[in-house]
Amino acid sequence: MRIDSRHYRTIWENADGSVEAIDQTSLPHRFETKRLASLDDAVAAIATMVVRGAPLIGVTGAYGLALAAAADPGDEAIEEAHSRLAAARPTAVNLRWALDRMRRLLLSAAPSDRRALAFAEAAAIADDDALCCESIGDHGAALICAAAAEHPGRPVNILTHCNAGWLAAVDWGTALAPIYKAARDGIDLHVWVDETRPRNQGASLTAFELSGEGIPHTVIADNTGGHLMQHGLVDLCIVGSDRTTRIGDVCNKIGTYLKALAAHDNGVPFYVALPSSTIDWAMRDGVAEIPIEQRDASEVTHISGLADNGAVTRVRVTPKGSPAANYAFDVTPARLVGALISERGVCAASEAGLRGLFPDLA
Repeated sequence: MRIDSRHYRTIWENADGSVEAIDQTSLPHRFETKRLASLDDAVAAIATMVVRGAPLIGVTGAYGLALAAAADPGDEAIEEAHSRLAAARPTAVNLRWALDRMRRLLLSAAPSDRRALAFAEAAAIADDDALCCESIGDHGAALICAAAAEHPGRPVNILTHCNAGWLAAVDWGTALAPIYKAARDGIDLHVWVDETRPRNQGASLTAFELSGEGIPHTVIADNTGGHLMQHGLVDLCIVGSDRTTRIGDVCNKIGTYLKALAAHDNGVPFYVALPSSTIDWAMRDGVAEIPIEQRDASEVTHISGLADNGAVTRVRVTPKGSPAANYAFDVTPARLVGALISERGVCAASEAGLRGLFPDLA
């Protein structure tokens, strides 16, 4: 997608065998990239959210395993790298999916062939993700077009939560891909952008992306969505997913469940966009089974922003000594999800719906 009219992917391989990724901790105030030259670099990038978003975490994990194989192609080193990368972020299933795909390939090959195979496979996973997200965009854009037909003469108002755009993937994204496709098809639309506390991925990353694409949008406080829905100012919601169970329960950024409840109460369609790599076919009950990452309390007690003098500053927003809890995700039960948008089409948020689209995976 575009930054200052130039196309970027979020991650790419350098000619010297290292990997480069957009540093998302610097956005939106500074555009910087981070060079990943080792397994340690890849683990740190995932854990500290230099890269984030389920699809991109998976691709970064694949490149991390390639960097590990370049340093030591032995079985023991690959297994250790697999374990370290898998532990970097526990909730998103894409990471383990990509790592398992890489490990199967590498352990079946001669050690002397593993470096070249690893980088080729990581690049293939990245390319697959970009194509998958573009297809999600095509299928989801049809839903936006249908909403436009129901509300002629005004923009389609879409609410999203967190960042599930191209910064969360390799390109296009998941929840934002339908918006990009619909906008490029000439559909008049406007996006309500939840700020998404505590890390503000909506206010910083989604707004940054939409600005780059020239798409009308408004940043709102997280608790505004229900009010907008009550007053007919939201036509549909689209969010992403970090893990989806086989029956259609969806795990996404904390606060998603509350938006789904508000949408259900107000008859607003609530859609979830996801690649098939996000489906955990071994899980049924998302609330009971999905591990919810708890991050450092400082993400709640402190906030970063751009000061009037142009410096990026971090300040405390809570009293000293007040404890804080930082649950990173919540689970939206399938009954609150209007439909799932995947690379193979749109289906009901149910086991039958997912099996219908993915009989080969289920």
